Amino acid sequence: MHYNIKETIKHSSRAKEIDINNIAMGLAFTDHMFICDYENGQWNNPRIEPMELIPTHPAAMALHYGQAIFEGLKATLGNDNTPLLFRPDQNAKRLNFSADRMGMPAFPEDLFVEGLKRLVAIEKDWIPTQEGSALYLRPFMYADEAFIGMRAATKYKFIIFASPSGPFFSKPIKLWAETQYIRAANGGTGEAKAAGNYAAAIRPTEIAKAKGYDQVLWLDARDFEYVQEVGTMNIFFKIAGKFITPDLNGSVLNGITRLSVIDLLRDKGFEVTERPVSMKEIVEAFENDTLEEAFGAGTAVSIAPVEEIGYKDMKITFPVDAPVGKDIKATMDAIKTQKIEDKFGWIVEIDSTVKA
Repeated sequence: MHYNIKETIKHSSRAKEIDINNIAMGLAFTDHMFICDYENGQWNNPRIEPMELIPTHPAAMALHYGQAIFEGLKATLGNDNTPLLFRPDQNAKRLNFSADRMGMPAFPEDLFVEGLKRLVAIEKDWIPTQEGSALYLRPFMYADEAFIGMRAATKYKFIIFASPSGPFFSKPIKLWAETQYIRAANGGTGEAKAAGNYAAAIRPTEIAKAKGYDQVLWLDARDFEYVQEVGTMNIFFKIAGKFITPDLNGSVLNGITRLSVIDLLRDKGFEVTERPVSMKEIVEAFENDTLEEAFGAGTAVSIAPVEEIGYKDMKITFPVDAPVGKDIKATMDAIKTQKIEDKFGWIVEIDSTVKA
């Protein structure tokens, strides 16, 4: 379906004023944003406008009842400096999965992808060229109806903005296996990319950082025994030559990087099993020297090797080399920049010369 996306473009860009190849994620934002409004049961007025503050009523329902969801993906540069997206169709599908769980309207998946493509085409000069860097894209939806009362909103906004970012982690990470707080329980919102999930994780993450760890390794809500995921990524373990990762049991986010890593590992000849993973199993593998490697996988971090997990009164350590994780990261980065063939069909090229 063809959409008429109105574009209001700034005459000059701030991209040349910022060192986009030397900037931490989330500190600088590009010149424009994509916006679409939901009212009277349908999405209307898709447009790209200069980046600015959003008028929000104090009674906007998202502020009080938490109807807010988001996605995250990256744009890179490929052959001939062509802007590229990595599996944006999967982000569109996951956004609508989250919307359904949170009682929000579905957003047209083809408009989701088209909005991304048009915004990235306009903001091409903001895409970093340094290895490991990218233009981070944040699509999100929230309830902006002014109403006080417990029900689904009738008005929403869908917005995409962008931020140039360097590598999220520059060294192997340390995780704290949390045995007091929980991230999600079966039947809750853990498998949705809902804003409230991350709010609930802030305090435990700060506690973990005070202990010298980078992020929380979340465990199940009932027994604090089974691994769910890490704060901003899914996790993989290599035990006795085989990879395992927690299955999607209703409380684990269906990570797009996770899906891609599973495909890449199998393509490289590794056995990968999605199943419950207990801390008892991890401890036993550590004690009998079969725990060979662990790494996190997520859009923001790409692949992050794990060097240590703090669990109760013990420290579970991993070899610092993490050769498979490094190889998977290198392969994925090469696919995202068209340095090797994309035999999976993951990459979407953007024609930045075509105007809407």
